[in-house]
Amino acid sequence: MGLSGQDVREIFESALPDEAIRDLAKATGFVQRERKRDVVRLIRAMVIAASTGYGGRQADVLRLYVDNGGEEVVRGGFYSWFGPALEKTMEGVAIRMLDFVRRQPTDLPGVLGAHVQDWHIVDSTTVQLDDELKSLYPGTGDYAAVKVHKRFSVGRGTLWGYHVSPARDHDSVHLQLDESWRGLGLLADLGYASLKLIADCECFGVHFVIRLKDNWKPKVEAVSRGKFAKTFFAGTDLDALLDDEVLLLDGTAIDARVVIGQGKKAVTCRLVGVPIPGAAYRFYLTSLPCRVGPLQIGELYRIRWEIESDNKLDKSCNHLDEIGARTGPAVRALIHASLVSSMLACSVVARHRLNEAPPPEKNAQRTAPPLHPQTLARAMGSAAMSIAAALELTGVEAERDWARIAKYLSHLGFDPNWRRRPSVLDQHRGWTISPARPRAEKQSATRVAK
Repeated sequence: MGLSGQDVREIFESALPDEAIRDLAKATGFVQRERKRDVVRLIRAMVIAASTGYGGRQADVLRLYVDNGGEEVVRGGFYSWFGPALEKTMEGVAIRMLDFVRRQPTDLPGVLGAHVQDWHIVDSTTVQLDDELKSLYPGTGDYAAVKVHKRFSVGRGTLWGYHVSPARDHDSVHLQLDESWRGLGLLADLGYASLKLIADCECFGVHFVIRLKDNWKPKVEAVSRGKFAKTFFAGTDLDALLDDEVLLLDGTAIDARVVIGQGKKAVTCRLVGVPIPGAAYRFYLTSLPCRVGPLQIGELYRIRWEIESDNKLDKSCNHLDEIGARTGPAVRALIHASLVSSMLACSVVARHRLNEAPPPEKNAQRTAPPLHPQTLARAMGSAAMSIAAALELTGVEAERDWARIAKYLSHLGFDPNWRRRPSVLDQHRGWTISPARPRAEKQSATRVAK
């Protein structure tokens, strides 16, 4: 089963419903009295226009707003709407979208769902702004920039939460674990790694997989997997074992219990070493049980790339890095619009994946390409007018248009590299993919057949 019109309609109408938008606009003061301002069309235009990329972000919103039936307004007057009230309204729309995402079922095949309710990835992406905003959002140099701190759900395939800060802020201070993390798994890059983070994971029952920092000096307490040239004393530095060739890097995976830090700050965890083609070894720290092997730990960490792909979706497709606004409220309103647009694309892809169901048997061959958030977002951009118009319809006419939009998105939103670079998650789901033959070889085979 593929993507139906009802699927696409439910996702868009859950994020952008008429009455909820009107209620938000009244509550925030964006609409205080009757004006020539159609708030529903405006908010929908802000979200849908994020993926069009015809001109500047606010100019794209104005174009789609007017083309879809909004009252004509001069550009200066339109830009003046982008104040604190519109920002609060867009924030409410983003919260509604996040609530919708969090209610969706998770897709965690195999080892992914064996020990956690979901895996969450944390990362940040930086957006350079107009120099007029340097005092509000200072960057790391002599420029203005905002940092978007993101929490991505692997099981739902989209954002779980986000917030913004000046780009000068360090990432680590924006990751604070609490009870809401209990039962989850955490994938984080070295910018977030700290002894406190590992201790907090233990405190709140969070499984984690992180890379080993170069300046950390783990002391090896015991080794359950690996090859030795000779015995060693518990508490020996890992670097010493490797430098003296006591613990051999001969292509065998390594699994050990180590202590990092000293005194009250010391933490005990599991260290695994995975041989990497073209390199020596890559070392990871984790709290997963030993029945999850070192190679599986390495594959789990590869899934962290999903948030890098989501960052690319935000910037390349939904133009997060093309915000030319010159006030804080306008910047934040457009950030919300871009991220809601990204969540819409990811939610459509996730729904298609759930409809597709797992492979009918182990190692089944995938013959149809999966949808991909970035290509689907581009298809959404080209269908922006149709989507905006369909949101205005009801009854049989709406069903017909949403079915046509679903067919269009399915046709243009597939992953073009699904054979050449199958996703790690697809492999975890049990699909096997035969690499496509080179085009020249296909043409040769066709000529022979004739």
